[in-house]
Amino acid sequence: MPYPTLDTDQLKTFVAIADTGSFTRAAAEVNKTQAAVSMQMRRLEETVGRSLFIRDGRQNRISPDGEHLLEYARRIISLNNEAMTVFTEPELAGHVRIGTPDDYAERFLPGIFAGFARTHPLVEVEIICQSSHSLLELIQKGELDLAIATHLDCGSQGEVMRREKLRWVGSPRHKVEAREVIPIAAGPATCSWRLAAAQALDAANIPYRILYTSPSATALAAAVMSGLAITVLPDSAVRPGMRLLGADDGFPELPYCDIALLRAPDSSSTSVEALATHIMENLANLDPHAPHWM
Repeated sequence: MPYPTLDTDQLKTFVAIADTGSFTRAAAEVNKTQAAVSMQMRRLEETVGRSLFIRDGRQNRISPDGEHLLEYARRIISLNNEAMTVFTEPELAGHVRIGTPDDYAERFLPGIFAGFARTHPLVEVEIICQSSHSLLELIQKGELDLAIATHLDCGSQGEVMRREKLRWVGSPRHKVEAREVIPIAAGPATCSWRLAAAQALDAANIPYRILYTSPSATALAAAVMSGLAITVLPDSAVRPGMRLLGADDGFPELPYCDIALLRAPDSSSTSVEALATHIMENLANLDPHAPHWM
């Protein structure tokens, strides 16, 4: 049977409501009156046959069905923008050097770069995997055009794309946290996640020892899954099967970390800007628990 067609303009308004948290702010975001926004949402609910909002007095919250639709809405809008880019923007060519920690290169960037390659097939992208601290140095030296880096506070050093909670993680099969001295797997001494872990454990008077050190999040994950140590990772870097550890397991609260896009001061080519925009749009809306490789 033929299905109704989702209206991309309605979906954009729906996403704006989800992102801004209110119909009023969303109306300003999409340049419509609040009455027009309300009408669009009624029509969208009629199209999908579900209630997308939970009305609580004067408040409107996204319903479970709305959250489900929101995932598709973001993907539909992204694909629409990708298609329009192919037909409306001049064909770019060039070379872009981008740095990223290995966990982002492995888990999320393949899908993002695949989308960029479809819209800009003549742009050559060179990917360098290093720790966030090393990437910042390479950006400052002009040896990279762009870098994706994580830090406890990236605001002064780049454009923050998302903010994620740091988590204690361990093996699903080993009770490493029950040991008298907690074995820790962490990045090098300059790693902000390592510093956050050490400060939290010191403040809670929990004895620990850093037994495994690597700039590679993939290597740290291997140590954890083997039951050799506990580590700290942001939400998006937690692998399937890892066990989250919290207050009930005796672990202290951890701070949030920023995931930011850094740019070289003198790197302003059109191809660099195109890739930067593509990453900002896609990584900011990424679902950390869904597969993103293509």
